[in-house]
Amino acid sequence: MTTPEEPRSAEQLAAERTGMASGRTDMAAMRTLMSADRTLMAWVRTSLSLLSFGFTIYSILEELPRLADRLPGSTNSRGAGLFLAAMGTFAMVMGTVDYWQTLKQMRQQKHFNLTRPALVMALLMSIMGLALFLSISARAI
Repeated sequence: MTTPEEPRSAEQLAAERTGMASGRTDMAAMRTLMSADRTLMAWVRTSLSLLSFGFTIYSILEELPRLADRLPGSTNSRGAGLFLAAMGTFAMVMGTVDYWQTLKQMRQQKHFNLTRPALVMALLMSIMGLALFLSISARAI
């Protein structure tokens, strides 16, 4: 036979509801943080595409005249490569700044580690983009 449960007091019910609400709030914060991570990774993919396309365009357009025994590479290939490298780097920096602002807003309400893997990857991509831009511009001189 089962025994009837003792009626719970108002304090017990309130504590149970508070615990459930706290758990839901924690889960909502985690979902928001994961969403910010996914958004930053989308910026990383976009930036990587622009950087790699810029490097490819620069490399191909730089080599075509040499293969055809014409004059050395024109400034068009450098300009296209520099433009795409600059856009990729700018996109990465923009995405990183946006992500950092989101983390700062969330940090006011919840404590979590700021050294997120997505942020580390974004910073590395920003440095790589800047290095690519500088290497193309150094060859232009």
